[in-house]
Amino acid sequence: MKLVLASNNAGKLAELQALFAPLGVELVRQADLGIPEAPEPHCTFVENALAKARHAAKVSGLPALADDAGLCVEAFGGLPGVDTAYYATRFGYAKSDDNNVRALLEQLAGVTDRRAALVSTLVALRSAEDPEPLIATGRAPGLITQAPVGDGGFGFDPVMFLPQFGKTFAELSTEDKNANSHRGKAAQQMLALMRERWFAASPAQP
Repeated sequence: MKLVLASNNAGKLAELQALFAPLGVELVRQADLGIPEAPEPHCTFVENALAKARHAAKVSGLPALADDAGLCVEAFGGLPGVDTAYYATRFGYAKSDDNNVRALLEQLAGVTDRRAALVSTLVALRSAEDPEPLIATGRAPGLITQAPVGDGGFGFDPVMFLPQFGKTFAELSTEDKNANSHRGKAAQQMLALMRERWFAASPAQP
């Protein structure tokens, strides 16, 4: 089964492709199909993910999968949330993962409450008009470090410390990260939903 991924993020594609491999699902980036990014005007992850999935499904004619994810920092009242990708631009930096990390650490300078969570919401649609979207959410709580640690992953992985591992996401193996990340948790939920709703064998007629 081929699904269009409503994202142009190569790191996100690689993570999700590995996670969905057991179902025999092939993910294709919307950019590879010439589909522009959808507007994301909403203030919640689920609304934005649904808007992106409907847009990709409508333009491609394929089932679609969309992910909206971000960092929710306790000291900031849950922000930057849905605006995580553009966080650095609020402080005069160009949009990039490295600048996001730089801006976050600058804004948390002197702040003792370092609690935060990476949150991912996945939405899957059989078509743009699907009245029953599959929705899965994953949350990975942790602490923001004082400086980046580790060379793996992307986004905020180098500054997201997981007390249960004593490491940041950027220090974990791919297997450990996929099993414990916000996106990994959401993907596992989504796999279970797809198996139940989309791939389950039809019950025998009485």
